[in-house]
Amino acid sequence: MKKTPVLLIVFRLLLGPILILLTYNFGDAIRIELIVLIFCGLLSDIFDGIIARKIGISSEKLRRMDSQTDLVFWLCVAWCSWLLNPEIIIENVSPIAVIFIMEALTYVFSFIKFGKETCTHAFLSKLWGITLLLAFVGMIGFGYSGITFSLAIIFGIIGHIDVLLIVLILPKWTFDVPSSYHAYLIRNNIPFKKNKLFN
Repeated sequence: MKKTPVLLIVFRLLLGPILILLTYNFGDAIRIELIVLIFCGLLSDIFDGIIARKIGISSEKLRRMDSQTDLVFWLCVAWCSWLLNPEIIIENVSPIAVIFIMEALTYVFSFIKFGKETCTHAFLSKLWGITLLLAFVGMIGFGYSGITFSLAIIFGIIGHIDVLLIVLILPKWTFDVPSSYHAYLIRNNIPFKKNKLFN
């Protein structure tokens, strides 16, 4: 049971490149199958943290591993989207570039201030993850980039602003910070209770 969170993280890490290989080899013929695998990746992301907290093994090392695996997995999914729908990516290159720049800034600011990458697992970032999933389902499954894509961009910007604020507010590096408001509480030594399902 104690190995389950790590196994789920490794599963997600390996699943990303597998998605790319499948897309290169089969393309449009397996759009729905790709969506099923992406949902499997999402479920592994949800349950690795829940199980780790439930059995009391959630740690800095595990949470950092989880965060970096998330980044690799979603970049692989984005690559699949590019392979299947390059026209959608080209048409929306500006907002996509904004998201990538903001993601890079969270890492840059965190490394400058703390000497390590950000690992907040914030609520707004999780909400962005849901809209990102919907956007990828639309693009990969159906070649659609309407409202789901727009929502992913909007919540991506909002979520990254929140993470940037967390990095700027925290007095020292901390993992699993629900929001910039909670970073303020941490900075002022004000206790708060975390939700076991999310943090």
